[in-house]
Amino acid sequence: MDRIRWGRWVAGVAVISLIVLGCAKSSGATPSPTSPAASGGAPSSGASASSGASAAVAAATCKGDGTKGDVKLMINQWVGAAANVAVAQCLLQQMGFKVATSTLAEEVAWQGFQTGEVDAILENWGHPDLEKKYIATDKLAQDDGPNGVTGIIGWYVPGWMVDKYPDITDWHNLNKYSDLFKTSESGDKGQFLGSDPTFVQYDEALITNLGLNYKDVFSGSEAATITAFQQADKNKTPLIGYFYDPQWLQSEIKLVQVKLPPYTPGCDADLKKVACDYPPYILNKIVRTKFATDGGDAATFVKNFKWGNADQNSVADAITNKNMSPEDAAKQWIDANAAAWQAWMP
Repeated sequence: MDRIRWGRWVAGVAVISLIVLGCAKSSGATPSPTSPAASGGAPSSGASASSGASAAVAAATCKGDGTKGDVKLMINQWVGAAANVAVAQCLLQQMGFKVATSTLAEEVAWQGFQTGEVDAILENWGHPDLEKKYIATDKLAQDDGPNGVTGIIGWYVPGWMVDKYPDITDWHNLNKYSDLFKTSESGDKGQFLGSDPTFVQYDEALITNLGLNYKDVFSGSEAATITAFQQADKNKTPLIGYFYDPQWLQSEIKLVQVKLPPYTPGCDADLKKVACDYPPYILNKIVRTKFATDGGDAATFVKNFKWGNADQNSVADAITNKNMSPEDAAKQWIDANAAAWQAWMP
């Protein structure tokens, strides 16, 4: 789902006790650039959970009176985006806001900046055409800074394939292995498994421009792609396809990225000529301009929201693999990482 587009969540006084309100709020100083979560790095192995600050904060409730106003958050169609929103929604509600969420495809979500149906997208994977229209031209939205997650999009194969075919991770060798990937949908070519066609992707152009004997076949969704890689790993069936990090599956099974021609600035500008890997994505937040100016504490919170790949993956993993609701997964992370999210508070 840059790519790992995940986290901005204190003024010289100590932390206010929020046991009564169920909402933990910090002093309002600016986030510390040396804090791992505030700087986009991995969480400190639960150290914050045992810190003095954490001990002084009431357990997360995700509840509030809703009197401070409404906030509309958009959930992208991948579980990492749901993890972002779950944590932000919980804390905003504890602050007293009523939070409404919508699950929309990336491009469709931007239309909400015009209709007022979307106040914030917490993980933008790079849509220069939409940024030009809604930010530069129409002034309906604005860049709200990085969310702390770095996104890596690429071509991946299961780890067992690299053990058996060590040179398969060099794109120059892909044609000699194309027969391994043939399916009923790809015909006499190897199948390259695309994901959701609305995701940032130019695999079909890469296949053509690199002269590869493959056909891009979309799985249709992140969930379908995950299932395909899980089955390929379990059953030792060949698979090559589009995937990314952060994503909880990267912690469950071994996926190895294929080395495409290295990315250089501008090499992906023309899809008729693109023949390079995807760039690293510094995932950012996009907010409605009116929300940025009139959203008060909610807008400040969203601007400050910033966490790392490992934070997002931990919440996404809890939602997907531990049968936890998004709210319960958010509570678990919030209770263990008080020092991180306190830096997001107005």
